[in-house]
Amino acid sequence: MDLYKRVELTTQIPWYYIAAVDHYERSIRYARKDIPKPSGVTGIYIKPVQWAGWLNPNQTDPSPLSVELFNGFGVDGNGDGKANLNDDEDIIYTFANHILKYGVDEDHFRIALWDYYKRDKAVGLIMEKAKLYRHFGKLDLNDKSFPIPLRFNYSYRDTWGDRRGWGGRRIHEGTDIFAGYGVPVRSTCYGIVEMKGWNKFGGWRVGIRDINNTYHYFAHLNGYAKDLHVGQIVEPGTLIGSVGSTGYGPPGTSGKFPPHLHYGMYKDNGYGEWSFDPYPLLRQWERSDRRKK
Repeated sequence: MDLYKRVELTTQIPWYYIAAVDHYERSIRYARKDIPKPSGVTGIYIKPVQWAGWLNPNQTDPSPLSVELFNGFGVDGNGDGKANLNDDEDIIYTFANHILKYGVDEDHFRIALWDYYKRDKAVGLIMEKAKLYRHFGKLDLNDKSFPIPLRFNYSYRDTWGDRRGWGGRRIHEGTDIFAGYGVPVRSTCYGIVEMKGWNKFGGWRVGIRDINNTYHYFAHLNGYAKDLHVGQIVEPGTLIGSVGSTGYGPPGTSGKFPPHLHYGMYKDNGYGEWSFDPYPLLRQWERSDRRKK
C-alpha cells in the first residue's frame, strides 16, 4: 500500500487503479506456467524485450537513455539512475507512466488497459478489482466463508468431474451441497456479482468474481436475496439467495432433483477460464468457520 500511495502522490493516478493492475498480473502469473512467478513486491510482469526495446542488443540494459533510444517500456522510477526490470518501484512507475500517456480518469484508464492487454476481459477484471479496493480501502480481501451457514443441516462430498445425468455428455464442474429448501446461501468471498439469472442447466444462479480472478458459481437457487443485482459488491457471508432445485428446463422449472446448492469455481489466466475442484477449499472454509464460532 505504501508503494501504491507513493505512485498516487507522484502521478495523481488513484492507488486502487495501480493495485488492481498489480494484483491482476500477480493472479495470472500464479495461474500460468509460461511466465515466471512473482518474486518481489509487485506482480506486474514485463518481458525483457519489451522493457529494454525490441532492437536493443542488450536485453538487460539498465540505462534509461538506452531504453528510451530503443523505444523500450522501462523507466527509472526511484531516481537511482537505472531502469531496473527487477526493481519494484521501477516496475510500478513504468506501468504508471504508460497510464499517464492516456489520462488518470476512469475512461482514459480503460483505454490504457485496452491498448496494453488487447483483451476486453482483462479490462473488465481490472476495473472490478479497482472497484473492490476503492470500496473497502484495503488490500487484504482474501477471507472466505462456507456458502451454507453451519447452523443448518447439509451434506456434501467431492463430486467434481462426475458424469452429468441431463443435458448431454458433460462433466460435473463443481460440488453439490445438499440442504433443505430455503436454507440461506452466502457469498464465499469479497467480490462483485457478475451474473444473475436463469440457465436451463443451473436454474436460478449467481456468479461472483473475487479479487484473485476466481469466479464463484452458485446454481439451482430457490430465489435471490432482496435487491441482489449485477455489479453489487459483496463480502464473505453476504446473503445472496437460498437453496432450491431449479433447472433442467425452461425458466421456472423446479423439482427434477433433490434441493441442493451447486457450487463451482473457475479461474481466469489472462487467456481463458477453466473449472477446478472446489471441494478442498470448501472443507478448508468450513473448518475455518467452525473455529470462528
